Formats: sequence, structure tokens, C-alpha cells
Amino acid sequence: MDYTTQMDAARKGIITSEMEVVAAKENMDVEVLREKIAKGEVIVPANKVHTSLSPNGIGSSLTTKINVNLGTSRDMMDLEMEYQKVDMAVQMGAEAIMDLSSFGDTQKFRRLLTSKCPAMIGTVPIYDAVVYYHKPLMAIKTEEWIDIVRMHAQDGVDFMTIHCGINKNTAKRFKENKRLTNIVSRGGSIIFAWMEMTGKENPFYEHFDEILDICQEYDVTLSLGDACRPGSIKDASDASQIEELIVLGELTKRAWEKNVQVMIEGPGHMPLNQIQANMEIQKTLCHGAPFYVLGPIVTDIAPGYDHITSAIGGAIAATYGASFLCYVTPAEHLRLPDIDDVKEGIIASKIAAHAADIAKGIPGAMDHDNAMSEARKNLDWDKMFDLAINPDKARAYRASSKPEKEDTCSMCGNFCAVKNMNRILNGEDISIFDE
Repeated sequence: MDYTTQMDAARKGIITSEMEVVAAKENMDVEVLREKIAKGEVIVPANKVHTSLSPNGIGSSLTTKINVNLGTSRDMMDLEMEYQKVDMAVQMGAEAIMDLSSFGDTQKFRRLLTSKCPAMIGTVPIYDAVVYYHKPLMAIKTEEWIDIVRMHAQDGVDFMTIHCGINKNTAKRFKENKRLTNIVSRGGSIIFAWMEMTGKENPFYEHFDEILDICQEYDVTLSLGDACRPGSIKDASDASQIEELIVLGELTKRAWEKNVQVMIEGPGHMPLNQIQANMEIQKTLCHGAPFYVLGPIVTDIAPGYDHITSAIGGAIAATYGASFLCYVTPAEHLRLPDIDDVKEGIIASKIAAHAADIAKGIPGAMDHDNAMSEARKNLDWDKMFDLAINPDKARAYRASSKPEKEDTCSMCGNFCAVKNMNRILNGEDISIFDE
């Protein structure tokens, strides 16, 4: 192999097999794709050890991708259910799975994913360090944090969230600028607490070059984590968030110097009117690297419906530059999601991603919508169901309220505008009430 990473290959003018797969999926000239990867505008997370991977590209000029979070916790240890979620997510078209397991035999589940799952696999090593070493947080040594990153790379993980932007300076800025909801990132809160208790610098920031060497060896994509993402709309776009983003922009350039692929993680909770500006700030400060957003969640008052608040924000974010949407389920802020929650979260996120692709003018994005509109015009119900993002739900709704006339629905009946327009334009007479 004459290259170390996808970015290294792209910069050397080499077209990899992964690039060819991605170009075919995106209906894009592979040479155009290669140039975008060389610039860091597009990433292809593809750990050399993850042999079951079906590669995908992430970048604002490509179709918007979605990620599904799952994994075990101390209160929910059912590995079989977690893998059922994985299977369902892949069947529903999710391009990435993030294993956020925080209890149990995390390596067993992670290796199962990278041996069998065709989706990109992501992890957060900070969580796993706490589980793996099974000792008080402040007793974890600097080198032990880095060793977990190496272990995840060896296990075949395609991208890792590394919370390296919250260094001592960022932490100082956070403490000086009080927030309504403090730090809500799990990884961010863990490393902040470790820094406060030990008095040491963030090991992921201090030893960033060592992390880059690991990523280069296995071609792991760095997902530069947003420890200071806002956890309420009140905290959006504050000094802590922007300070961290500046650091992430600096680290992006250092990663690119070693041909390591990078994406940037973003908010979080954010009012609608701030989303576009945040996407522009990220592009500027982080030099056009792909942006990965959680939501954004656009209001704080909808527990049980945060898949909807997230989809609203996600559609806007992706329209204006975000490349990768992390789904949010109805269980957000409340509990570990079950199978149904995961399904609802995926559907909401896919709707947001598709709506953004239409708004961005991605070639072919509207073809599916046009086919649905054609089926509706023709009152072809079976075709409509086949084209629906959730065919089962569409069929169930229609079956629950049977119309008198099979070509209409129970809302309009003989008043159906589509039916009547088809007939009148065909030269037929219509009377509506006595039909």
C-alpha cells in the first residue's frame, strides 16, 4: 500500500477502492471526490481493520448522512437488544453507528460491530476508559487515556470522538462565563472533572500528536468533540462554545499535516435564528472540515418529542453546511432508547437529512419526491406505500380507516381533489354528492 490514510492517498493522486464505492453511491466523478478528500472537505471514515465496512463519504457537497447512537449502560445491559437496534438501523439506511456503551464488556460488543456491521462505527474512548480501568476517575493516568484510543483503533473503529478542545484555557473561560446548564457533554464533563481533580492538562490535547500517529496507522477519522456544546438554548453561541471551536480549528490543521481525516462536532441546543450563523462560523474557524451536529435541538420544553425538535434544527443545519446528523430519539433526556425510540429517531433524522439535500440542490435528491407525487396524482396507493419513508406506518393508517371508495381516503371521499381533477381533465362530468 503506497498510502497511509484516505487523505494521504487523495493527496498523492491515488483513487482507493473506498473512494470508488463512495463516488458510485453519490453519483459523483471519482476525481472530483478525490480532490475534496485531499482538501479535507470530504472524509471517508474507513479503519483498515473494519473489513465488513461499506464505505460512505461525509461532506456538505454529498448527501447528508445520519448517525445512530446506542450501547449499554449500568441500568440497561441487554447486548442482544443493542444489536437488534444495530440491525434495524442498518436496514433503515443509517450510515453510521456510535457505540456509547458505558458498562459491561464493551470490547466484546465493539468487536462484534466492526466484524459484522457494514455501517461506519464510532466510539468515545473517554467513556470506555472509565469502564475498562474500573478505578476512581482521578486515578486514571495520562498514558492510560491514550492507550484506550489505541485499543479502539486496533478494534477497527472508523471514527472516534476525542474531547481535546477543552484544554486548561478553555476550562478557565468556561468557569469565568457562567452557564445555565454548565457542561452537558458526558465526555466533556469527565475530562473537565479529571483536569480539575488532578491539576493536569487534558491528555488528549497535550498528547495530540501521539493520537494522530495512532489515527494515521489505522486510518481512524478524528471526530473532534464539542465538550462545551450548549445544553440549553440560553447557552448557545456563548464564549465557551466559540473558544473551544477555535481550538478545534487549530487541531484540524495539525491533523491534516499528518493526513488524518477530521470532522468537527457541533451543537447541541440552539435557537433557530442562530443555526445558519453557527454553520458559517464553523466553516471559517475549522477550514471547511465536515460538521457533525447533535440536532441542534431548537427548544428545551419538549421531552418525549426531542426527535422532532432535533429534526427541525438538523434540517436547517444541514441546509447551511452540516454534513452529518446525529439522530435524537423521543427518549432523549429521559432514558436509554428502546427499539421503537431508535426507529422514530432514525425516521425523524432521515426526513431532516433528505429535506436538507433537496434544499442544497443535491443532484437526484428530488427524484424520490417526484415519484411519490406521481403516485399520488395517479391514486396509486401501493406505489405510495412503497415510496414512503415508513411504509408500514402508512399502510397501517390507511387500513385503520377504510374509505367507501377504494380510490379515495376516508377524509375526502368523493370530495377528493386529485380524483376529481383527473376526471374533469379527462373530459368526464362529476357531481360529487350523488356518486
